[in-house]
Amino acid sequence: MMTVRSSLRVMAISLAKAGMTPISLMHPNSRASRLSSTSIAVWDTVKKARNWLDQNRVAYAFHDYKKQGVPEDRLRDWVAAKGWDVLLNRRGTTFRKLDEVAKADIDADKAVAIMLAHPSTIKRPVVEHGDDLLVGFDPAAWEAALS
Repeated sequence: MMTVRSSLRVMAISLAKAGMTPISLMHPNSRASRLSSTSIAVWDTVKKARNWLDQNRVAYAFHDYKKQGVPEDRLRDWVAAKGWDVLLNRRGTTFRKLDEVAKADIDADKAVAIMLAHPSTIKRPVVEHGDDLLVGFDPAAWEAALS
């Protein structure tokens, strides 16, 4: 198992475990960074990600952005860090059901508007870790970033 050396805050759909609070949780060997993940709990990718966090003893809080939303300024920060094309899930049902006008000529501002109006179009999970941002679940990338 990996050793986590950072404080962790995971934002996604609901609290991950009973008794956990949706705030930064410090690991005993932590640096002054934080992990925050945002997602929707019922999707397989999120379940796999949460299982990975639990198996690797990564303490986290979970924020449901479908129920609680994502602040626009935070979403814009994510877009600035990773690009709207990384964050906007164009393969999902929600995006595919949008009318053709909404799906045409997408730029950063239009992508943010779509993601704010339809949180299910945000790729999941989104994990803030210090100054880094992980989008989607990739066990190797997570281990490299969180160890």
